[in-house]
Amino acid sequence: MDLQLQNKIVIVTGGAKGIGEGIVQVLASEGAIPVIVGRNAEDNQKLVDTLALDGMKSFQVSAELTQPKDSQHAVKAVLEKYGRIDGLVNNAGVNDGIGLENGSYEGFMASLHKNVVHYYLMAHYALPALKESKGAIVNISSKTADTGQGGTSAYAASNGARNALTREWAVELLKYGIRVNSVVVAECWTPLYEKWIQTLPDPKEKLASITSNIPLENRMTTAEEIANMTVFLLSGRSSHTTGQLIYVDGGYVHLDRALAASKPAPEHILK
Repeated sequence: MDLQLQNKIVIVTGGAKGIGEGIVQVLASEGAIPVIVGRNAEDNQKLVDTLALDGMKSFQVSAELTQPKDSQHAVKAVLEKYGRIDGLVNNAGVNDGIGLENGSYEGFMASLHKNVVHYYLMAHYALPALKESKGAIVNISSKTADTGQGGTSAYAASNGARNALTREWAVELLKYGIRVNSVVVAECWTPLYEKWIQTLPDPKEKLASITSNIPLENRMTTAEEIANMTVFLLSGRSSHTTGQLIYVDGGYVHLDRALAASKPAPEHILK
C-alpha cells in the first residue's frame, strides 16, 4: 500500500533510539524525510548516516527538549532547511520514577518537562507550518495513564495529559484539517527496556512473567509495530481518523479482564 508520504517532512522527537528510531526507519522506507530531534547530535547523525547508506533521506536537529526554548529552535531549524512541516511525532520521554511518597515538587515538575511540556511546545511552534500543509500529529503515549504502575506519578500524569491533549487538539484543529491521534504503548521491547530488565534480580523470570500477561501471542510489542501504526496515522490513508487513542499492545490494557472473566470458576465456587 502506498502511504502517500513521498518527500513529506516529518519531525520525530526522540527519534534516534528505541520507538523513535523505529518510526524514523519506517518513515524513511516509505519515502518520507524524517527529521530526528534529540539531545545527542552524535546519536542522531549515526541514524542519518545509516539511512543514507540505504539511499534514504533524513535530517537531524540537536535539541534538549527539557529546555522550552529548544523546541522553538528545533522547529525553526526544520523550516530553514525544508520550508515546510507535514507531520509531527511527539515521542521523546522517559519513565523516570518520580512517585508520590518519595517524590518532590522539583522532581515532579522536571518530569513534566521531560515528558509532556515539549509535546505542547513542539506542536505550538510547528502549528503554522502544519496549517499550511494540513499535516498530522501523532502523540506517543503509555498505558500508565490507564493502568497506573506505582511509583511514577509524574510519568503517569504526563501520559494522561498526552491523551487529553490529543483529543483537545483534534477538536481545536478540525477547522484546519489537521488530524491528531495517539498511539498508546504498553510493553514494547527497546534497548532501554532491555537495560531496565537487566537491572532486576532475575531478568529472565521477570520478562516471562510480563509476557505471560500480554494476551496476543504472549510476547512484547516491537518498535516496528508501534512505528507501523504511527506512520499509518500520519499518512493520507488514515484521512478520516482523528482524536483517537489507539492501543498497539497485544490486548494488554483491555483484554486481560475479559480473559480472566472467561475462565471457568473454581469448582468450590460453582457448588
